[in-house]
Amino acid sequence: MKTTKFRLPAICAALLILFAGMTLSRSASAAPVKAPTFSGITIDGKSFSSASLAGKPYIVNFFATWCPPCRAEIPDMVAVQKAWAPKGFTFVGIAVNETVPAVQGFMKSNGMSYPVLMATPALVQSFNRYVDGGISGIPTTFVVDASGNLTGVIIGPRDKATFEQLIKASFPKKK
Repeated sequence: MKTTKFRLPAICAALLILFAGMTLSRSASAAPVKAPTFSGITIDGKSFSSASLAGKPYIVNFFATWCPPCRAEIPDMVAVQKAWAPKGFTFVGIAVNETVPAVQGFMKSNGMSYPVLMATPALVQSFNRYVDGGISGIPTTFVVDASGNLTGVIIGPRDKATFEQLIKASFPKKK
């Protein structure tokens, strides 16, 4: 599989300081923002499409195995995935500036069971419009609720409690 390089800085810490709190903001009266549609091939060679996630909340996380903040949040993501997958939630990883063997080894050593795709220009472009200036640092995370609306964009790492809070808010409200 061909690897595509993107203009993401090798040192993401400086960008994290600048963008750590950035989230999607809109007024309460604004129309919901539909999440981008995307597709690709997972690290294990299977076709994957956002259409398969219809009606389910999910989080798309752009990461790299060489990025310290990305590496720091992966164990929490794995734990959250295990707890919330039975309820219909999943993470979707997008590996940037990587090789397939490096990502495969990283996934295995970290127990990552959620789908991971290699970044392509089309895949990055489908998410770029949701971040001022496009995706310029990692980790960058997109939160999608069960209705298919983009409810948050987060630049910088998060912890287990934050991920769980985002996921709880992404399920339909019980009446």
